Amino acid sequence: MQTRLDRKFWTAMLIFGLMGQVAWVVENMYFNVFIYKMFHASASEISAMVMASAVTAALTTILMGAASDMLGKRKAFMSVGYLIWGVTIISFAYIRNVTLTIVMDCVMTFFGSTANDAAYNAWLTDRGDSSNRGKIEGLNSMMPLVSILIVFGGFMGFDLDKASSWKTIYYIIGIATALIGLLGFFLIEEAPRIRRSELSYLQTLTYSFLPSTWKQNRFLYGVLLCFAVFGISIQIFMPYLLIYYEQTLGMKNYVLILAPAIILAALVTALYGRVIDRKGFGFSVWPALGMLAIGYLLLYFCRGFALVFIGSLLMMSGYLTGMAVFGAEIRDRIPENRSGQFQGVRIIGQVFIPGLIGPAIGAFVLRNAAEITNSDGTVSFLPDANIFLAALIVLPVLAVLLRLLERKPGVR
Repeated sequence: MQTRLDRKFWTAMLIFGLMGQVAWVVENMYFNVFIYKMFHASASEISAMVMASAVTAALTTILMGAASDMLGKRKAFMSVGYLIWGVTIISFAYIRNVTLTIVMDCVMTFFGSTANDAAYNAWLTDRGDSSNRGKIEGLNSMMPLVSILIVFGGFMGFDLDKASSWKTIYYIIGIATALIGLLGFFLIEEAPRIRRSELSYLQTLTYSFLPSTWKQNRFLYGVLLCFAVFGISIQIFMPYLLIYYEQTLGMKNYVLILAPAIILAALVTALYGRVIDRKGFGFSVWPALGMLAIGYLLLYFCRGFALVFIGSLLMMSGYLTGMAVFGAEIRDRIPENRSGQFQGVRIIGQVFIPGLIGPAIGAFVLRNAAEITNSDGTVSFLPDANIFLAALIVLPVLAVLLRLLERKPGVR
């Protein structure tokens, strides 16, 4: 029997989930474009920024997730975190070099990961159960690409070659994120069954890293390993995706490809949540990977508008449904009243490992990429389609790991 969740929960989930992802889009995709256009950043500098953010996100989520379990509260971490997160976003309106951007990106990531990666994700785990996690994750996994659509649509008229446009963007996103934090004080309700941890902070902090915990939750850690490999594949190309569309393919209006692809991929993911609930992880993961692989192939071989659109649609659908499948299974396997502690190992699998390895592979693949000379005499690199081939090569490794995981008892 499926547990029903009230309208207030869905409203809070959609608002906080969407606004959080809008803020992450600005960091994970637009910061790359920002330092590329404003400071002519190299592939290695973009890779360094992504990796530094991934390390910060992992450490923050481990520390603050444990803290939220200690207090038995998520609401304060979410609301205060979003409020300060918004303020740090505004600060980027006044940054004028790559190094300071990377440093402040880490500062912003601390507050963003506290609010979203640690508290919000623990709150989602607390409020759901095995009867509705697929539906929750189907909607939650839509948020990254829906947020891309909102950002692209909202800022389509901005000239991103001008510093004034970036200043306006950072003010709009920062103020909106801060306002969501204030709204959280009135909208968020704690899960009724959550209780404060009886362990010390150090015990709470280290629990999910103990060998005994690994032995008791082997399947969970196996899924996290597979999730990390999935994320590596995504992070090989994602930091360079917008630059590839605009600069390499010459599609200045790449929003015409991404917007409908995102809408359709989001609908696919929302519907796929029902498949996850009914069929389980063991079945649902394979169609997601199939869509992702076909999307990679089309993006590697094709340059025309129509086939690039189809490839983008399949890639995004595979990406989002894959995120939903892995996310639902991980939440379902986390022990009750320990969701904050396990957000640390979740973020290691979802962000830290992919954020370190994926962009590094992408930068290596692009080490000899073609270059263009800018109007001011500086030089910028042009990412090529080899990033999609490298991402595709990772998927057979993931398939082998999944087959090994399926041999373990308890998979459904």
